[in-house]
Amino acid sequence: MSLFDFAIKFFQDSGVAIYFSIAIMAVGLSIATERYIFLSRARAANRHLWDQMLPMLQGGKFKDVHHVAADSDAAIGKIVANGILRMQTPCRREDIDAAMEEGMMEIVPRLEKRTHYIATFANVITLVGLLGTIIGLIKGFTAVAAVNPAEKAEMLSASISIAMNNTAFALAVAIPFLLIHAFLQARTSEIVDGLEAAKISFLNLVQRLKADLATGHGH
Repeated sequence: MSLFDFAIKFFQDSGVAIYFSIAIMAVGLSIATERYIFLSRARAANRHLWDQMLPMLQGGKFKDVHHVAADSDAAIGKIVANGILRMQTPCRREDIDAAMEEGMMEIVPRLEKRTHYIATFANVITLVGLLGTIIGLIKGFTAVAAVNPAEKAEMLSASISIAMNNTAFALAVAIPFLLIHAFLQARTSEIVDGLEAAKISFLNLVQRLKADLATGHGH
């Protein structure tokens, strides 16, 4: 029996509950794929924009930085643009930090969006598999009650194997889903940490430039 034939027989023998499990798997995989692409693009865009802005920031070219940041869709652009806008009025480091934090609060939910569904689907698919198993066993025992003793053992073993298919399939999907969820969460945390680091670098640069200007005026 080929793998394809085995798969078809597996699903045919598993009852109605397996179709719910397949639907949950399809939705979960589409969310996981979309999130992976989104986070990978966000990470690359942030890195590229920060590399572009850093030399300008070090040179004190805040107008140029604001222009580049405002034109970009990258998360780091939004945060830096907020910080530069706040700098246009007299302010302390804490004020700039608060303005940049506001940008962070807008961006982080977008990064975390939909990822939690994957863990939920892992739990739900396990329960659906268990439900399929119980339904299969109930049907099996009900059918066994009506047949003669010679056929009972064979029919019971067939019913149990059908029931177990549901749990096996559910666990085969739930385990990778939990791993995917953990991976996406780690990737999100990595991006958020990168944004925090860039924010602190920006604030330190601004403070250093202000200090240099103050000492320059002092001379």
